[in-house]
Amino acid sequence: MADHDDSVLYEVSDGLATITINRPDAMNAMDTAAKVALRDVLQSAGADTAVRAVLLTAAGGRAFCVGQDLKEHLSNLSEVRASGGGNALSTVREHYNPIVRALTEMPKPVVAGVNGAAAGAGFGFALACDYRVAADTASFNTSFAAVALTADSGVSWTLPRLIGHSRAADLLLFPRSISAQDAHDLGIVNKLVPAADLVAEATAVARALADGPTVAYAALKESLAYGAGHTLGEALEKEDELQTRAGASQDHGIAVQAFLDKDRSPKYVGR
Repeated sequence: MADHDDSVLYEVSDGLATITINRPDAMNAMDTAAKVALRDVLQSAGADTAVRAVLLTAAGGRAFCVGQDLKEHLSNLSEVRASGGGNALSTVREHYNPIVRALTEMPKPVVAGVNGAAAGAGFGFALACDYRVAADTASFNTSFAAVALTADSGVSWTLPRLIGHSRAADLLLFPRSISAQDAHDLGIVNKLVPAADLVAEATAVARALADGPTVAYAALKESLAYGAGHTLGEALEKEDELQTRAGASQDHGIAVQAFLDKDRSPKYVGR
């Protein structure tokens, strides 16, 4: 993994990778350095066999991530207009798309610990995770139309799958902040906790997944993604393929033996 500044922090402990967006003074907005760092650490975590689960969170209490750093973006727009060519939003292809693909495609579960405002691409990052734990002071906002842009960071794919087309269209066409409680009621947030407990609760969820049968989790993640775009018949075939893989794992044998032994705390090995 390439060296980066401290705009994104990365730590691995006993199979759990904790990735922290670390620009609290900018409400964890994403400038180019932060986007490159986040992309690279996510890809590193996805490829690292020692990592069994990932927790994505952010520093400070005000924001999880408010998306694009608009000060940098305005400078990019000015440069593009002055030169008469280029694409001020090439960052979508270069950074946001790889970030979201790393979150959704890595063969291990990813938990978002949403500590504050999640807006624009930041909302997209949270939606791309497999499980969302949010502080009761957090908020969510699509934001894109408010700056005359369309959705990116996978929001057009993830949001309607979580809450349905009509509600997704409402939040995209009329962007506004919705509370963590409303997001929980809509099904965007899986677990809502007091702000003071966010770090402990999100870490506990991620730790439980890191200690669990990660071969099965990877198969479940792949199965859900596949089922979203295929017929029932195709999904059944994929389930057969994935169940064969999971059934051949050491973890499956460990789980069956633990069940027979009435062992409530089997020690999975991730193979």
